[in-house]
Amino acid sequence: MALKPTIYKMRVALSDLERNYYDALNLTVAQHPSETLERMMARMLAYCIHAQENLEFTKGLSAIEEPDIWARELDESISLWIEVGEPNVDKIKKASRIAKQVVVYTFNSKSNVWWQQEQGKMGYLKAEVRQFDWSSIQSLAALVGRTMELSVTITGNSAYISVAEHAIDISWTTLQELPS
Repeated sequence: MALKPTIYKMRVALSDLERNYYDALNLTVAQHPSETLERMMARMLAYCIHAQENLEFTKGLSAIEEPDIWARELDESISLWIEVGEPNVDKIKKASRIAKQVVVYTFNSKSNVWWQQEQGKMGYLKAEVRQFDWSSIQSLAALVGRTMELSVTITGNSAYISVAEHAIDISWTTLQELPS
């Protein structure tokens, strides 16, 4: 019998100071049985960074042909493709052909090794690659509850997240920018 995902409900008060975007999000996030809390929270943060109309979590690890998050237009074209983790370069190559914008968020202790191995191949692709600070993602994952109320304030390359009486500042580094 297949294991079922664990469902988390998150109410997020989002303030993106860079984009002047403010929203109250009610997110239902399904944690795949093989997914860590750190990866799930990296997905949630990537969602907040790119929050917009039509943005949605996909089946993720359950559907290898889909990204973790995407935004589709009314004609079903993909305007934004977001991968979380250390994706295969071939998947990013395919994504860069079919989506207007591709962003990869890497977040764990293997990120630097993955990037050293894939940097040359990724450099030719129309994709942005960002790396979350691993220890901050671990701290955020330690605060996870099945239902959560979060405040997320984004400015520059960092997000200030408060959960109950705890606060965490998560920064990210851009490893590869989109070509001009």
